[in-house]
Amino acid sequence: MNTRAHDGTPPADHPVPLHRLTPSPPEVAPFTIGSFDAFGSDSRAGYPHRHSFYEIVYVTAGSGAHVIDLVRRPLRPPHLCVLLPGQVHYWDRVSGLRGVLMLFTEDFLLARPGDRQLLRVLGERSWLHLPPGPAGSDAAGLGALIRAMEREFAARADGCASVLEAYLHILLVHALRLPGARRPDTATGRAAGVSREFGLLLTGTGGAAEWSVGAYAARLGVSVGYLNEAVKRTTGRTPGELVRAARTLEAKRLLTGSDLGVGQVARRMGFSDPAYFCRFFRRETGASPGEFRRTGGGNHHVHRTESIDPHGPPP
Repeated sequence: MNTRAHDGTPPADHPVPLHRLTPSPPEVAPFTIGSFDAFGSDSRAGYPHRHSFYEIVYVTAGSGAHVIDLVRRPLRPPHLCVLLPGQVHYWDRVSGLRGVLMLFTEDFLLARPGDRQLLRVLGERSWLHLPPGPAGSDAAGLGALIRAMEREFAARADGCASVLEAYLHILLVHALRLPGARRPDTATGRAAGVSREFGLLLTGTGGAAEWSVGAYAARLGVSVGYLNEAVKRTTGRTPGELVRAARTLEAKRLLTGSDLGVGQVARRMGFSDPAYFCRFFRRETGASPGEFRRTGGGNHHVHRTESIDPHGPPP
């Protein structure tokens, strides 16, 4: 895998270090798979960062914890973890970490757009413990499927991309059958589709340019009234409630994953008045931004921004 790391403060448009997949002449659509060792030390990054791509992590060994959007998850392999674009995560005090990483962009999902929703459902759960099988494998058989994907990717035979797309779909479906996984919404009709697309927009890297229900309705090509009705019907919550939750989560990510001041975070979250942002944040979390930064994360030092070649580790 070719990487380009830049030390120092990341660009102003990405105050939390952002890892990207950078395409070169494509043999396989933006997709790569390999071991932690093959991807190098940054695959075990101990500093908060986010991705512009999806990451599926299959952990087979190791101790320590994985912190995802401020939630610390102790390692008890085997695990399967799905990270969505924009989620902030890091590995905390890990040792002996082994497993397989799978990285891919939205472009890899063009043939199966419904997989975006499956990934979102798994990403909301993030961390699935797999029933252990013999010799360190998992009884669900997901490890064997992931190893088959590794072999397919390494061979680069004709039709490789379509085979990997099919394998990924099977992996997601089987992962959703695991105990503790939330079942995806299977409702049909226009309202259900609009609600799902609204949910996908909320999970984008860094949030929307405008944190308002009206802005989301415009992006979806529907009226505010229709969006309110569709989302309330399918989720039981209003779009406004969900936007506030997403806005609060992004503020938490910036407070704990970057060195931005509270005023800078406020401006990035669309608040022209930092005092109003502080009132909003306290109302949603019960703490001021400063209090949350001091007690809610602590590991908010910037280290680097990195680009990742989607062709990944050599066969």
